[in-house]
This record gives sequence, structure tokens and C-alpha cells, in this order.
Amino acid sequence: MSTGRHGVRQFRTGWADGPAYITQCPIQPGQSYIYNFTITGQRGTLLWHAHVTWLRATVHGAIVILPKRGVPYPFPTPDKEKIIVLGEWWKSDVEAMINQAMQAGLPPNISDAHTINGYTGPAPNCSSKGLTLHIETGKTYMLRIINAAVNDELFLKVAKHQLTIVEVDATYTKPFKTDTIFIAPGQTTNALLTADQDIGKYLIAISPFMDTVVAVDNLTGIGTLSYKGTQGFSPTTLAAIPPQNATNVTESFITSLRSLNSKQYPVNVPLTLDHSLYFTIGVGVNPCPTCVNGSRPVADINNVSFVMPTTALLQAHYYNISGVFTADFPGNPPNPFNYTGSPPANLQTMNGTKVYRLAYNSTVQVVFQGTTVIAPESHPTHLHGFNFYAVGRGVGNFDTKNDPNKFNLVDPVERNTISVPTGGWTAIRFRADNPGVWFLHCHLEVHTTWGLKMAFLVDNGEGPNESLLPPPTDLPKC
Repeated sequence: MSTGRHGVRQFRTGWADGPAYITQCPIQPGQSYIYNFTITGQRGTLLWHAHVTWLRATVHGAIVILPKRGVPYPFPTPDKEKIIVLGEWWKSDVEAMINQAMQAGLPPNISDAHTINGYTGPAPNCSSKGLTLHIETGKTYMLRIINAAVNDELFLKVAKHQLTIVEVDATYTKPFKTDTIFIAPGQTTNALLTADQDIGKYLIAISPFMDTVVAVDNLTGIGTLSYKGTQGFSPTTLAAIPPQNATNVTESFITSLRSLNSKQYPVNVPLTLDHSLYFTIGVGVNPCPTCVNGSRPVADINNVSFVMPTTALLQAHYYNISGVFTADFPGNPPNPFNYTGSPPANLQTMNGTKVYRLAYNSTVQVVFQGTTVIAPESHPTHLHGFNFYAVGRGVGNFDTKNDPNKFNLVDPVERNTISVPTGGWTAIRFRADNPGVWFLHCHLEVHTTWGLKMAFLVDNGEGPNESLLPPPTDLPKC
């Protein structure tokens, strides 16, 4: 077992980051490990989850960081706060399922249900009525929404209620109203809901987003918003969920997100760059004589499908252990092609444990380019160790000459997980001010399992507080 604190800003203590074989080896049965870290300059909603195999399907929870005492929210203080954790549920053992799928060279089964705080909703022959949020007329509630699902990007709607978005990934945003929230695995969203409708019951619905020909759990997870004074026999007002392929809804939500960029909460997007990287991401197939169809799915970044080591990368880096990784991850695609057109017959995907090396405090731009190999698909991509600014996105192939002129360098949203659109691209910028080894991966666990991941190695700086701290004495042994 290992657990990660998704999105927590902790400096110089990568030993407490959590991903197995990246910053630590797993905690063995009967053993223990204390994650010791200091949260720096953050407040808001994040999550923690298991970070080894598929255990995060059920091993996950909320992290709520309150503002410092005496520091108000930059929006009207809500009367109450409620945590909403979205997830997926399988009837089978998820570890056995993915192991069988990998051996056969087939995609794993899709989930059997979507959940809200662990509930799928009312079910026949079951005493549980699912999740009910009790509210009072005239009061405002802050919903701390977390997508802890394994493989599904989700829509969330509350029947007849508008939601005001005020925060994503523990960073404040310019408030805007919407009736539909789009949230990818690993992302968090804080939304204000005012109880301004007639007394009664209103459906809370979550449903999947998938705008390509990939199988997805299409069942709707449901809960109930119930006003004080509602009679038990009252009917529930239903919500009209978006179509599964509602790309227009996702794009409208994503492009509405803006940082506050105020005096108290400034934007510090890098304006000059030390590294300008272009990462193609996608899914393909590799030969597999023992597999059912003679091939198996593979996922890659810049044609490199990441192979997990047996010694944690951070330990290998700190102790100078050779043979664990190489620092030659390509900053650009080694075999350029028309990424959103007809793919070549052979992408020559290679396997390797490669990292990209960054000097301390260097500035980095990464353009994530989706590809159409097998099928184009959205990829929610998560960077450990840093927040980043999402400065641009678009459809088709990234245009190195014209697209940067359209970047938002004034008030781009600050995140730790970003969706790369189907058949399109997303550009981010960040400053590498946190020494250590930091994981970058698709937060669709099926793609991570297939190899859609890599790591940045950030060297120590020269200042007194710019070096990776020594490992704790109880760090799990490999």
C-alpha cells in the first residue's frame, strides 16, 4: 500500500508524496510509514487516495484545508459546507480484474456503478435510499466536490439549481454560474448552492462524459437535495443530464475558469521559458504473442511507454543508484506525424524508465498533444509536486507559430490536473521550484496502467532551503 495526497503543495519532502516506485516503495503488510509534510500556502479542497495498482477505487477521501484564522473567503461566506465525493464501483475485485485484463491483452471491465459519497442511489430490495443532502430555504451551501473516480470524467447537476464556481484544485477562481459541473478524476471543485427553490426534493445526478468511441459506464449516480419541511411522499424534481458526448458543455465549463489575479491572490505565470516541451499522448497497441488477439494496449508520452522500476526513483536519485532510470526522456516527439489525422502504421513505441531533468527554479511550458491512434480520447493529466497555469487549449494539432499568441497569460486558471481535449491540445506553464522526482500521469487509471506516465527530476538549488531533505528513517524498503 501507498497513499498520495493529490495536489498538496509540500516542498522538499517528496518522500511523503506517495506514488509507489516513484517516491517510495509500497508499505508491506504489517508495516507502517508516517507521511510527514507541511502544506505550504494552500487552502481549499483536495483529496488523498491509494497510489499503487487500482486500490484507489475504494481507498480515497477528502482533504479540506481551511483558510488561516481571520482570513475570509474571497466570496460571501456560506452558511454551511458539504463534502461530495464522486466515485466508481465494481462488483468484482478490481486488482484481479486488471491483472486478468493485462494478461489477456484486453481492456478491463468498465465499472458497474457511479457513486456519490459511496451511494449509487435508491435500489430495489435495499433499505438505503442513497445520499440525501438536507438544506434550508434561504441558506447558501458550499459543496466541496471531489472526483475520486478511477476512469470516468463526470458531469454533475442539481435539478433546478444554479451553482456558482469559486474554486478548483484548491485555488480560487473568478466566480461564475453554471447548471452543470464538469470534473475529471483527481480534480476538485467548490461550488456555492443557494436554497432558492420551492420546498421539495431535487435530484443530484452524476453522469459520464465520453466524446469518442470508447466504452464507459453510462449509468447515472443519483442523490437527493431535500429542503427542510419536505413531506416524505413528495415527488423528486428530476435533472436533465447532458448527453454523454456533450463536448460543448465541457468546453464551456473549462474555458469559463479564470484565476482571481487579485492583490491577495496574484497570478505568477512564467513569461519567459527555460524549457518548451511538446508531449504527445495517446493509446496504441503492441504485439503480444500470448495475448488473446496477439496484441495488447499500450499508452505512451512521446512514444515512450513508462516501465515502473523496482527501486523507487527518488531513492535512486538521492543515493545515486545506477541502472534504475535514465534522464533522457524526449522533450519532443521522436517521430512526428499528423497527430490528429491518420496515424502511421507503426509508431515504434518504446518501453523505458525515463525522466526529464530540470534545473531548480527553471520555467517550463508543456504542450500536451492528443493523438488519434486507435481512437482520440480526453486525458486528464496530473502533475505531482507543483501547481501549473493552464494557458491555452484548442482542437487539432498545436500550431507553434500562431497558437501561443492566443495564450492567456493574465488570469489563467491554476490547477494540478488538466483535461487534454479529444483530438486537441492543452498548454501549461509552471516553475520547477520543488527539488525531487515528481510523477506526471494520466489520471484515468487504465491509461496509467498501460504506460501513460513519466517523471520530472528537479535538481537541488544552491540556496539553504532549496535541496531535497534526507529520507525519513521509516521509509519503506524496496
